[in-house]
Amino acid sequence: MEIIRLGLIAGAANARGLTVIIDVFRAFSVACYLINNGAQQIYPVGSIDEAYALKKENPEFILIGERNERKCEGFDYGNSPTHIKDVDFSGKTVVHTTSSGTQGIDLARNASECITGSFVNASAIASYIKLIKPEVVSLVAMGYEGKYSTQEDDFCADYIENCLKGKETDFQSMVETLKKGDGARLLDPANTEHSPATDFELCLNLNRFNFVLKVCYDDRGRKYLKKITI
Repeated sequence: MEIIRLGLIAGAANARGLTVIIDVFRAFSVACYLINNGAQQIYPVGSIDEAYALKKENPEFILIGERNERKCEGFDYGNSPTHIKDVDFSGKTVVHTTSSGTQGIDLARNASECITGSFVNASAIASYIKLIKPEVVSLVAMGYEGKYSTQEDDFCADYIENCLKGKETDFQSMVETLKKGDGARLLDPANTEHSPATDFELCLNLNRFNFVLKVCYDDRGRKYLKKITI
């Protein structure tokens, strides 16, 4: 198995093989909490306009997402796991758009298969990859707005790669580094309204979920995230 490490917007566009689009803070942590809370379908979309269009066609859809880490105008929720972790989404369809993660899914058009990546289901991701046994795996750390590398996404790629290679990872050391580094923004009281400090803990709740989210297509050709339990 060849493991390729890529990053940011260009990395997503160049990914091939089984591709893991990684967005720890916070898109693909949020997606896992949504599915765990009963969401029937998640449509990850690249643009706000596409989200609005889906909502116009389907008024019952729930809009979740952010730009510049703030909730998009007219959306039901922002991109905070804290804000949705206790909400019952049973039977609901969610449209999700973010600055990094969903952009990566939209751009990973050369991938043979695409799944989301985060710490909350990292071991399940590695187990799924081992089960599928692809010739090529692309680990794409999306970073901040798909423009700047971030420690959390690089660390998650490290963790998944180590799992695939049978190596141990000092996860607690990663957490401590993030507290003072790129994760500090989630702990800043000035950001509490859109990003409560509990988002940090929820996004780093290692292996909380035993499923992966795979990008599939519905009968209208729209991408959605399918839960596959490992």
